[in-house]
Amino acid sequence: MSQFPSYRLSCAPMLEWTDRHCRFFLRTISRHVHLYSEMVTTGAVLRGDRARLLGFNEAEHPLVLQLGGSDPADLAACARIAEDFGYDEVNLNVGCPSDRVQKGRFGACLMKEPQLVADCVAAMRATVGIPVTIKTRIGVDDQDSYQALAAFVDTVKAAGCRTFIVHARKAWLSGLSPRENRDIPPLRYDMAAELKRDFSDLCIILNGGVQTLDEAMEHLKLFDGVMIGRAIYHNPYILADADRLLFGEQRAAPTRQETLDSFIPYMERELAQGVRLQALTRHILGLFLGLPGGRQWRRYLSENAWKKDASVDVLLEARKYLR
Repeated sequence: MSQFPSYRLSCAPMLEWTDRHCRFFLRTISRHVHLYSEMVTTGAVLRGDRARLLGFNEAEHPLVLQLGGSDPADLAACARIAEDFGYDEVNLNVGCPSDRVQKGRFGACLMKEPQLVADCVAAMRATVGIPVTIKTRIGVDDQDSYQALAAFVDTVKAAGCRTFIVHARKAWLSGLSPRENRDIPPLRYDMAAELKRDFSDLCIILNGGVQTLDEAMEHLKLFDGVMIGRAIYHNPYILADADRLLFGEQRAAPTRQETLDSFIPYMERELAQGVRLQALTRHILGLFLGLPGGRQWRRYLSENAWKKDASVDVLLEARKYLR
C-alpha cells in the first residue's frame, strides 16, 4: 500500500476542459479523485479577474491549482493567492510543450533548467503551507536519458518537493504540436518505474496513456498514484467505481442517471447566473458513451444547447433518447 493514499487517482489538468463546471460534474461521480484546474499563468492570476479564473465550488475539494510560470517571486505570490482562495495544493507545470508556453519560459522547457524549477519550488514552499508539486515529462528533445531525469528530480527534491506527476513521454519542443506530443513520443513506463525505485521516499504519480480504471489499478502496484486525462473527459463514468476500489468507500457507485440528476440543480443555479447551457453540457456529452441512445443524446445536446435561451429542458429532451 502506498504511503500517499490520497493521490491514488487524479484527473489531469486540461486546458479549456477542466474548468469549474467540469470539475463539479466529475465530483458528482467520485468524492475522492484529485481534481486539477486548467493551467493558469502567473500573469493572469496577478493581473486578471481572479474570481473568474480561480473561483470554484466547495464541493470540488480536493482541488489543485496548476500554475504556469518561471519567476520564483511571481509563483510565490500566486501560491499565496491560491492558498487564500482555499485550494488544497499548488502544482507547477513543467510538461506543456506548446510554442506559446515556451515563449513565456515555462512548461516543458523548464526541464532544461532544473535549478530554476528548484528555486520556484523553494519560493512557493516558503510562502504557503499547502503542498507544492510538479507535473513533468521524462525528458525534452535530446535530453531524454534516465540520468538526466533523475538529476532533474534530485535537484527539485532538494528544494522540498515531495510529489512528482510524471508524464511518461518525452516532449519535442519543436516539430510536434501539443497534440502530437501526447501521442507520438513513445511511452516509457519503465523510466517512471525506475524513478520510483530510486526515489522511494517521493510520491511518484504516473501519467500518460492510461485509459481505464483497471489499467490504473495495475499501475498502482508500482506507483503511488495514477493520473488520467482525456479518457476521463470523454468517458467520465470510468470514475464510477474509483471511490470503492481505490479509496475504501463503502457506498454504491451512482448510476449514470443519478449522476445526471445530481448535476441538474447545479446547472439551474449556473443558468440563473447567466452561464450558457452549452458551457455546462459540453462536459457531460460522454456520460452515456457506448450505451443505447448515447449517440443521439450527444447529437441532441450538441445541436440545441448552444441556442441563446436554452434551458435544462434541452437536457430533459435529450434524456428521452436514452434506453
